[in-house]
Amino acid sequence: MLLGTVAVLAVIMLGCGWYLSSPVYSGNSMVQPRNVSNGRFENTEPTTVMKAGTNWDTMYQFLFKGHRDRTPTHPLPVASMQGYGAEPAAQGLRFVWLGHACVLMELEGKRILIDPAFSDRASFFSWAGPKRFQPAPIAVKELPPIDAVLISHDHYDHLDRPTITALAGKTAIFHVPLGIAAIMEKWGVPKEKIREYAWWDERVFDDVKIVAVPARHFSGRGLFDRNRTLWCSWVLLGKKMKVYHSGDTGMAGHFREIGNRYGPFDVAFVKMSAYHENWPDIHLNPEQAIEAGSDLGGKIIVPIHWATFDLSLHSWYEPIERFVTAAEKNNARIITPMMGELVDPAEHENRYWWREGLRSRHDNDR
Repeated sequence: MLLGTVAVLAVIMLGCGWYLSSPVYSGNSMVQPRNVSNGRFENTEPTTVMKAGTNWDTMYQFLFKGHRDRTPTHPLPVASMQGYGAEPAAQGLRFVWLGHACVLMELEGKRILIDPAFSDRASFFSWAGPKRFQPAPIAVKELPPIDAVLISHDHYDHLDRPTITALAGKTAIFHVPLGIAAIMEKWGVPKEKIREYAWWDERVFDDVKIVAVPARHFSGRGLFDRNRTLWCSWVLLGKKMKVYHSGDTGMAGHFREIGNRYGPFDVAFVKMSAYHENWPDIHLNPEQAIEAGSDLGGKIIVPIHWATFDLSLHSWYEPIERFVTAAEKNNARIITPMMGELVDPAEHENRYWWREGLRSRHDNDR
């Protein structure tokens, strides 16, 4: 019973929830993709979600071990977004990192929101599961109308039901990988507002081409729906500007293929946190994030998927420090924005804002 309880708690804490009614893939309702077998999606390279024999040890470590600074001791600095949206979206490229993998982008006059998760917890439950370090820099109700919302996959820290239902009334179109439309329709999002994609599918909306490209990951919101929906990364191609967003992914050969097909990218948003030796195939570590950005042809690499939820055993700041070090070694140009900060990549002056809090922590420890 103790082991069973620990297992259930671990599932909750990892944000997987207990969602037993996710839809099963149906070839009759979607375009037939190439990477599906027996109703379940597959990666293009052999992928281990968790190393054999490490499940119990990982659960124990996640519940009782790990770095003492897995969560910040004080709220992280956040830029004010008061009044955001009063002006039209930029005709070039600007963006705001809203925490974790969520990016609010202004691309050639359009506002595009990627992987929004504004809830306090990345979980099926409102009272358990990974808790945000602090509230998002802006509430959904304060956002201006959104031209498009893009979702990379169905995990709770990327597909958040309260956020989606709150956005439904102010979003023109939702772009999602195969299988997620059925989930969102059950939540009340009108079917005509959802577009589904297999890998390499392309659609043009208001002069912006949106492409779903491969990622090396997995899906599932519960105990029995593993890989029933597709996962992806996103490419956005304006008339002049090109952007990549990784969603969740591990290292793979697809980065170079994406770069060859659609790059170079003016900005590449690349995840670089929640890594561990027991699941090396499905999450990039910081050094791999820089390598992936290079393979993509990213002129600027922006780290995402960090400083918001405790999803691994490392400290909250280890990923960004390793990312900066790797960028320096490889002469990669990076932008490390503060949450809520409106960034114009052409004019942005980078600063390492998280180090102020770390210095204060170390001073207190003396």
